[in-house]
Amino acid sequence: MRITGTVVDTLTGRNAESLVTTSESEISLNFDGVAGDRHAGLTRAADVRFPHYPRGTPIRNTRQLSIVSVEELREIATTLQLPELPAAWLGANLLLDGIAHLTRIPAGSRMFFPSGAALAIEGENLPCRGPGRVIELQHPDRAGIANQFPKAAMHLRGLVAWVERPGVIHAGDQVEVEIARIHAYPV
Repeated sequence: MRITGTVVDTLTGRNAESLVTTSESEISLNFDGVAGDRHAGLTRAADVRFPHYPRGTPIRNTRQLSIVSVEELREIATTLQLPELPAAWLGANLLLDGIAHLTRIPAGSRMFFPSGAALAIEGENLPCRGPGRVIELQHPDRAGIANQFPKAAMHLRGLVAWVERPGVIHAGDQVEVEIARIHAYPV
């Protein structure tokens, strides 16, 4: 099954000390990820998401890009009673529009872009307090929002992906998503 959407924004996190990304007219992908992004690299250090390895163990970087949707950000903002929730505050690299239930797209799905670039979806980007702290800094009158964010963003936080084929992605590009077929494993 294939569905389509639109790239609304392309963003890069050039500051290694900050989660916040910056809007750019395009992002250039190579096998390391987004050129110049703080999450670029073929490998990364294992963290709490990979408890089966000692923390810091080098592993394959399957979290090179963060992808969010206009629709899901709007839903999170409504739950948190915010006027808006910019993709940059979540450290996103791609903001998409027109793809219902983006976060529910299964691992193994692929995203294809006009330049020939392709992303392999690793899975859901589980929410944590990091983006919540960024939101709280923007709304100092809303103490505690950092702790509220993970619950508000559960199953709405978007996806993580890795570069399967290099290329350039522009704001305004159409994205075609090939949904992976999922079969339940019999236990």
